[in-house]
Amino acid sequence: MAQSTINHLIHDRNARGHAQIGWLDSYHTFSFGSFYDPNRMGFRSLRVINDDRIAPGAGFPTHSHKDMEILTYVLEGAVEHKDSLGTGSVIRPGDAQIMSAGTGISHSEFNPSPTEALHLLQIWILPEQQGLKPRYEQKNFSLEEKQGKLCLIAAKDARDGAVRIYQDVDLYVSVLKDGDVVNYQVKPHRYAWLQIAQGVVNLNGEELRAGDGVQINGEEQLEISTNIGGEILLFDLA
Repeated sequence: MAQSTINHLIHDRNARGHAQIGWLDSYHTFSFGSFYDPNRMGFRSLRVINDDRIAPGAGFPTHSHKDMEILTYVLEGAVEHKDSLGTGSVIRPGDAQIMSAGTGISHSEFNPSPTEALHLLQIWILPEQQGLKPRYEQKNFSLEEKQGKLCLIAAKDARDGAVRIYQDVDLYVSVLKDGDVVNYQVKPHRYAWLQIAQGVVNLNGEELRAGDGVQINGEEQLEISTNIGGEILLFDLA
């Protein structure tokens, strides 16, 4: 972890945890499973960002969660999701999906393609309270809504068509091409996390690559640009 000259810390992609078990190749931004780093225990309510690649026809068999807001963000391929609420869905790039585990939920996630690999980000956020009623929600956001601008896909108040998240978090995504610039003001008494999902981007002049994360520790003006192309997730956190 290297300190920048401004009000943020860059979490280098090469310092992430890594697990490979045949069908799963996973990088962990924060401590997860056998990867433990006391400096990477999450940030504010953000607890897990796992960068997972899942082989064709493979996936996570039925398992359970409790008291966690779980988002799946697909970069390539598709996820077939089934859960104990009776939900059966396929999650593709462009979809915002959230599962509130609450009092308890079981689900499975598989790559349904016999030939195409699956690449996704698995995101866990601590809920604002425990013991909530489990639920599932999924919406699609077009490339046009995300191209060269910040698109809100998850929010506590579900404004602007975002999926609802039971925590004071706004999650924006953006797909950037050569020459695109997006700006964002982190307000006083707020925090943020920038995750580089794909490509190469610059944050206030600093080059970042896929897998890098940036912990923003308070009020700061963010300018995000690219000369190559990239995809980002920006979490505005209490």
